[in-house]
Amino acid sequence: MTTVVDRWNIHPDHRWLRGERPDAPITFDQAQGVWNVYGYAECQEMLGDAARFSSHTARLLPVAVDPSLMEGDMSQMDPPQHRKFRQLVSRAFTPRLIAGMESRIVEITTELLDRVEGKPELELVADLTFPLPVIVIAELLGVPASDRDMFKKWADNIIASFSGFSFLDDSDQGHQDMSDATEQLRPLLEYLAGHVAERRRHPREDLLTHLATAEIDGDRLTDNEVVNVANIMLVTGHITTTMLLGNTVLCLDADQEQGARVRADRSLVPGAIEEALRLLPPSTAMTRATSVDVEVSGVAIPKDQMLMLWLGAANRDPGVFTDPGAYQPGRDPNPHLGFGRGIHYCIGAALSQMEGRIALNALLDRFPKLRTDPANPPGFFATPDMIGVSSLPLRTS
Repeated sequence: MTTVVDRWNIHPDHRWLRGERPDAPITFDQAQGVWNVYGYAECQEMLGDAARFSSHTARLLPVAVDPSLMEGDMSQMDPPQHRKFRQLVSRAFTPRLIAGMESRIVEITTELLDRVEGKPELELVADLTFPLPVIVIAELLGVPASDRDMFKKWADNIIASFSGFSFLDDSDQGHQDMSDATEQLRPLLEYLAGHVAERRRHPREDLLTHLATAEIDGDRLTDNEVVNVANIMLVTGHITTTMLLGNTVLCLDADQEQGARVRADRSLVPGAIEEALRLLPPSTAMTRATSVDVEVSGVAIPKDQMLMLWLGAANRDPGVFTDPGAYQPGRDPNPHLGFGRGIHYCIGAALSQMEGRIALNALLDRFPKLRTDPANPPGFFATPDMIGVSSLPLRTS
């Protein structure tokens, strides 16, 4: 059977997507100076041990990252600093608060699908999977959902600019590419800074106010820290959910038998989403840096080495997942690493899963037939450490 990967030729350079495994779970790329980690157990160990495997990887990059962009970036933090920021932000993602958003997510999804009712074709990304998470995260932060077109333009520019070069390129061009990519962030950062300043003057009942006024060990976040936290939530928070929804629909479309099962038995919808996260994780790789000399699976890795953890490959480790290349919505257990693991486990995972469940059920309710069009294939983000559709035209009849 043709898999979703083969059908759309997703990331042809990633051989592990096609069932090929390296000879060893950890290999060293001499040209890049990076240790590639493909095994599930090895990725799990590294994600779960912040003392030996640091998240602060920017310090090892040959290209300079603007220090102002690092302030408030939890993805680059280790304990105890990470714990402080995580506790602050996680107050907006308690199970009770997330559950309270369900009716609003249903309402937004209904409004978006009403606009394409009766049309023979919809463009899933533009019509649903992009605007839904943008509106949700914008409302959570307290910025106008009416600005979502600006967010889409900014997000597209940011992803395109940061995916067009290697962070490990120490050439003059590499440094220039990094500078140019950073400039793509400026409009969004300036926009958020204006909102943060306004919240300082006029607090509201929203997350941006919470970030601007809350204290950590007696200290408040700086304006720049608040801006960077909000920026990460807006860009990474919505784009991950956008990709997750699109990837799930692609998987259901590619495997017609499983698609029919999920359509007939909606109790399989959560599993369909989790299995898409395993098979086509939006964030297919994460970086770590060794803080000390380590040995993992018999491989000695010196201190201050860059590690590339290929979560997408770990999710297909045959030692953990039976028939790893198959899409199985009923897979149980399914301990995938699609949302990461350890202290950096995706803080918005529950919200993303809820949006996915509501949106997928709504699509199946509205459209008895929903299929891709070979004459109008999906588009994919080109960045190698992400898997997701940037456009997904679907026939509804």
